[in-house]
Amino acid sequence: MKDEFNTSIADSQGTRVVSMKPQDFDIDEYSDYEFSLLEGCRAFWEKSEGVAVYRRFRVPDVFSWACADRTLSLELQLAALKKSMAFKMDIPNFLEPWYGIGVVSSAFAVPYLWKDGQAPAVEGPFMTAREALDHRISTVAESEEGRKVLEMIEYFLDQTKGRIPISLGDTQSPLNIVSSYLMDSTAFMYEMFDNPDDLKELLNTVGQMEKEFIDKQRNLIGNSLVRPGHGFASSRSFEGLGFSDDNILMFSDEAYKDFAIKPMLRAAEGFKGPVFHSCGNWSGRADLIKSIPSLIMADGAVGNQTDPLPNDPAVLGKAFADSSILLHTRIVGDPETVLGYFDRLRHDGLKCIVTTYCESPEEQSKVYDGIHARY
Repeated sequence: MKDEFNTSIADSQGTRVVSMKPQDFDIDEYSDYEFSLLEGCRAFWEKSEGVAVYRRFRVPDVFSWACADRTLSLELQLAALKKSMAFKMDIPNFLEPWYGIGVVSSAFAVPYLWKDGQAPAVEGPFMTAREALDHRISTVAESEEGRKVLEMIEYFLDQTKGRIPISLGDTQSPLNIVSSYLMDSTAFMYEMFDNPDDLKELLNTVGQMEKEFIDKQRNLIGNSLVRPGHGFASSRSFEGLGFSDDNILMFSDEAYKDFAIKPMLRAAEGFKGPVFHSCGNWSGRADLIKSIPSLIMADGAVGNQTDPLPNDPAVLGKAFADSSILLHTRIVGDPETVLGYFDRLRHDGLKCIVTTYCESPEEQSKVYDGIHARY
């Protein structure tokens, strides 16, 4: 396979599986498997440097149209958990009650848009921050999409007897939510200059609303909760709350610090700190990201097959070495490709998780052994 982004497939980081009924899934087997890796996860988390390997099983349909059907979503994810046990890794996979990226928007009367074969979408309709604030109709938990997420969590827990690791639903940063899923993106930019106080009020309101919804999810999940969640390698032994914060790339350092950080920290209260993710190449903004107070982990794509505009691994490795911030990287490719990028990434004083998407257990073993042999 060429080392370039494949635009002919829906998800370069996806793994196809055949769905599995809950009654056919061996809960004891997976519970024992997770437990066998738990101490290693705890030991890695306590280190100041080192490496862990995670093979993520992301089922494309789950993060697309299938999220509308909690039964099918669970069946696909259980099949992925079953398949994952054959792949050598340090951190086990988990269930996720994913129901789109616009859940918080539902509390502002912004409807989900369902197109055949697509994930649910939302279009930010508001032209001013004040207009958005005036359209708030409920808490997130009381909204239609918020209720669906909570019901999905309850269903997953019931079907797995609460013994399988599970994360929160997708937590987008307040910046992402307001600048894309509530407001028209161009109008958001104007509000930064025309009505900055209103915009800050909206961002802080969303941060508080998200925190309240996160707390409800966490209380439901209880001891089965893994952190930081969503696209990150996650464990009951880890800390932090993951945020997709892709729109950082549209803002100056000064604007990001002024508008975006405080609301995100508010939403992350109770998780010991935020965890950052952005698609694309953000390596040139590493100093800004490292300046986020109490930041625990940062995630970036490495390799041409992973993202249309991936990060430079050498820049990322150097930036996060000796920083006390864990670097989480995603690398799609065969063993030679993954190990080649890892060689450019690794750096003395670096603590990192390498997330792979190897096609077979044999390829995964080569990558796993090769990465650990280098540290």
